[in-house]
Formats: sequence, structure tokens, C-alpha cells
Amino acid sequence: MNRKQIVIWIIALAAGVGIGWLNIPAVNAVMDFLATVYTRLFRLLAVPTIVVAVVTTLASLGNGREMGRMFRTTITYTLLTTISAAAVALGLYVLIAPGNLPAADIAAETANPLAESAKSFSYAEHFLSIVPDNIVKPLLEGNVLSLLLLCFAVGIALARMPESGPKKTVISGLAGIQDILFTLIRWLIAALPPGIMAFAAQLTSELGGGMVLDSLGKYVAVILIGNVAQFAIVLPLFLLAKGINPVKTLKGMGQAVLMALFTKSSAATLPVTIQNAEEKLGISPKVARFVLPVCTTVNMNGCAAFILVTSLFVMQNNGIAITPATMILWLFIAVISAVGNAGVPMGCYFLTLSLMSGIGANVGIMGIILPIYTIIDMVETAENVWSDSCVCAITSKTLEKAS
Repeated sequence: MNRKQIVIWIIALAAGVGIGWLNIPAVNAVMDFLATVYTRLFRLLAVPTIVVAVVTTLASLGNGREMGRMFRTTITYTLLTTISAAAVALGLYVLIAPGNLPAADIAAETANPLAESAKSFSYAEHFLSIVPDNIVKPLLEGNVLSLLLLCFAVGIALARMPESGPKKTVISGLAGIQDILFTLIRWLIAALPPGIMAFAAQLTSELGGGMVLDSLGKYVAVILIGNVAQFAIVLPLFLLAKGINPVKTLKGMGQAVLMALFTKSSAATLPVTIQNAEEKLGISPKVARFVLPVCTTVNMNGCAAFILVTSLFVMQNNGIAITPATMILWLFIAVISAVGNAGVPMGCYFLTLSLMSGIGANVGIMGIILPIYTIIDMVETAENVWSDSCVCAITSKTLEKAS
């Protein structure tokens, strides 16, 4: 971002905070409407961007060995960063040791409608929904995991097809659609300041009117400090180990990280993430358009930390003994769950609800957490997109050394 754009974004952010603090219902309604419009526009571009980016990248690779190396590197560092995020959160949970919530507060939330809905939210059904039974349905629903399965199949099929006129026509057509999408993304970024103002106002009004419980302080501290430590210390160490400058990388991906913070959706931010990686970091489109859609789906550092800490917190409040063995077991459950989560707002929250209802825990406790989840979700998503960017940069560097 140039200086002029940074100044405009800061002014929009400050204006949004001021509007949010005024907490005027009519103005809040306008800001909510405007924020929804921008979120919908980014989601509109996110789905076709994922489809076209993955298919064209796989079709252009052709060489199975190159594709395999790129995929292995992406998955390896995705797992390493996700496990490290969960491990950092677990260490902080043991160190800070959040206490139990008052029994009266837990009882009051037992009848929470959101908690009740979790009882019908099956984790097995979540994974079953990944397997598409209709080629149009995943596009309409924005099901990222289903879309990736379809895109991988189509892209690999195109790569393995012999060179022919129809093949070139399909790839050329997809490339043209991709150019159109990136032009639309640039226009949307240029028109973003009103959206930033609306997002900031929405968040400020929510925090101002939200429920704050002192007993949740340590729980929130564990999650937020863990996310910040992963963002500012652990992920830069991964980059430094590969000889990559973390400050330069973060500067190049600044737009994407900020967008993730406001939209609370790594999938909606994906178009900006790809554009930043290619134009600001100089990463090859072949790498960026393969790695980033995959990472958006499976690289969920913040989600793993949230699932682990929240699961331990809920179990603890249900009287379940939290032993070292339990902590290690749930660390791996959190990592596996995070990998299967779609990059959408509140995805981690509903996955945790599902896990806790699956073991028979009182999920009404999750209703107490809900009012403060907005800020947690923002920080988590920003961390997820930063982690995606780091894995993309590492994969690019690894492939350069191998070639």
C-alpha cells in the first residue's frame, strides 16, 4: 500500500471507531448494512477466484513431480504451523490457568438457542458435506472444501489431457475469467475505505454493548496472547529459518491481513491474499494460486488454538479432569478439526460446539463466550491469513532452491 492509501485507511478506521462509540441505533443499522454489502462482495469474488485459480494452476503444472513437491511442502508447513499454534495455546493455558465460571451463569446459558442448535450439528455430517453430490451446489453454497475437491479433479484432468484445441480453449477461457476477477478485485480494494469505516463502527458498537465477565478474562487472555505470539514470534521464526525476511513479507501482505481482520473470513479475503502475494512479494502465480486456496481451507492456526483452549475450558467447567494426557489428545483433535474447517466467520465456534456436544458436555457455556467471540474471530482470521502468506512464501522459496 502507498502512503496515501494508508492514510485514507487510517482515517476511515478512526471515523468508524468514533461512529461506533456514539452507539446511535439508526447509524449502527446503516454501518451494519454497509459492512454486510462489502462482506458479500468479497464472498462473491472469493468463490470464482478459488475455482479458477486452482484449476488453471493445476492445468498449467502438467509435471506431476512439480505438483507433488508443491503440495507436500504446503501440507508439511501447514501442519507444522498449526501444531505450533495449538502447542503455544496449550502452554499458555497451563501457565495462566483460567478458573471455572460461576455455576449460575452456566445454568442461565443452558437454554441459549444457539447452544441448543449445536445438539443437531454433527461433526460427522460436516465432513460428509465435503463430498459433493451436485456440481452446482458447492458453488451456490460456497463450500470451499467441496470446491477444492472438484477443482483438483478438473485441474489434474486438464493437466493429463493431451494437447489439443479444446484443451487450449478451456485454459484460455479460464485465464480470461481470471483477469476479469482480478480487475474487479482491484476496483473493490480501491473502493474499500467506506467498508473499513463500517467494519470498525460495527465492531466498536458490538464491543461497547457486549457482555463482559471478569471470570472470562484469563480464558480470553490465553487465546489472544497465543494468537499474538504465533503471529509475531513463531511464524516469523519459520520464515527466518528459510532465509525469508518476515518484515518485508508482512509489509507485502498488509492489505490481506487487514482485510482478514475486518471481514473475519480467510475465504472472503483470498482474492486480496493472492493479489498481494503476486504483486507485492513477487511470488509466481503458479505457486500463489495453488498454495493459497489450499491454505485458506486447511491452514487454520488460530482455529486450532481456539478449539483446543475452548474445549479444555468447557470440559473443565463440566467437571472433567484435565490431565496431561487429555491435553495432548485434544491438541491433536484440535489440529485435525481445524484442518477440516472452512475459512468462514464463526467456523471454529460451531466446530467446537459440535465437539463438545459430541462428548455430552454442557454446551450452554459456549453462549457465555459468544458475546466476546467477535474480537477473538478477528484476531484468529488475521493470524490465519498471515500464516497462509508465510506458508506460500516458504513453498515458493523451497521450489526455487529445488529448481
